[in-house]
Amino acid sequence: MRAFTYERPGTSAEAAAAVARRSGAKFLAGGTNLLDLMKLEIETPQHLVDVQDLKLNRIDPTREGGLRIGAFVTNTALAADERVRRSYGVLTRAIMAGASGQLRNKATTAGNLLQRTRCPYFYDTNQPCNKRRPGSGCAAIGGVSRQLAVIGTSDKCIATYPGDMAVAMSVLDATVETVNADGTSRAIPIADFHRLPGDTPHVDTNLQPGELITAVTLPKPIGGRHVYRKVRDRASYAFALVSVAAVIQTNGAGRVAFGGVAHKPWRVKAAEGVLPEGAMAVSARAFADARPTQDNAFKLPLATRALASIIAEGRSA
Repeated sequence: MRAFTYERPGTSAEAAAAVARRSGAKFLAGGTNLLDLMKLEIETPQHLVDVQDLKLNRIDPTREGGLRIGAFVTNTALAADERVRRSYGVLTRAIMAGASGQLRNKATTAGNLLQRTRCPYFYDTNQPCNKRRPGSGCAAIGGVSRQLAVIGTSDKCIATYPGDMAVAMSVLDATVETVNADGTSRAIPIADFHRLPGDTPHVDTNLQPGELITAVTLPKPIGGRHVYRKVRDRASYAFALVSVAAVIQTNGAGRVAFGGVAHKPWRVKAAEGVLPEGAMAVSARAFADARPTQDNAFKLPLATRALASIIAEGRSA
């Protein structure tokens, strides 16, 4: 790990300004991803701005009937909250499917959204990786790609977004609240928060330099049956080969988002319109532009079967 300087500001605006004015500065909250990357010298921040004192750790009701989740609410606290369990069950199920109890006790809501890919070539500093070092190439293209993306890829990157929580937030139409270095705030729909790789795979989100996440807002509950299905190589502490977050209504309509298949949570609203027709109809639209490799082409029928199992369970319930 390389040497760095450190500070703990007192307000969100001060924290955003501290990162904006220092080249190579990073926010530090739970640190469950950043510190690992620093130890491997994949991330080499020159300055850390510790934001754990900012008291952004509350879950409050909104006037619109939803919930406002502070950026530093831990994954454990969020999944266990009675209101989340009762009205946003897909979110609780997604969080509990990720990581381990120890990590969920430390990991934060904002940090979970910002976690970086687990592509093995990103973690191997002896291999070229455009996400780690822009312009160096992508060793995953033509390499071992079983775990990697099947859609939304580019000729610069085929990595996947690894998280579970964001897939559930995508299906719930969450909004990410932020503050900038000048103290102004904005709200970013979760669908617009993460980016596809394009020519800049090293840029994971649409946050501006120094922009700090302060909260995630969930709209009024939509009801229906909430399901999160995660298919992985082992029963626990593994990232998804494919995951499906779904909210299914009694008439068969609903919402669906997929994880483990793209550089961001994959939700295609046009595909949801054919949900009553079944999983194959949804997948045909959701993955119409898929470009799988020989190693990971199995993800497409796997995603279809995972969704089909959710639909079948609903019909038999």
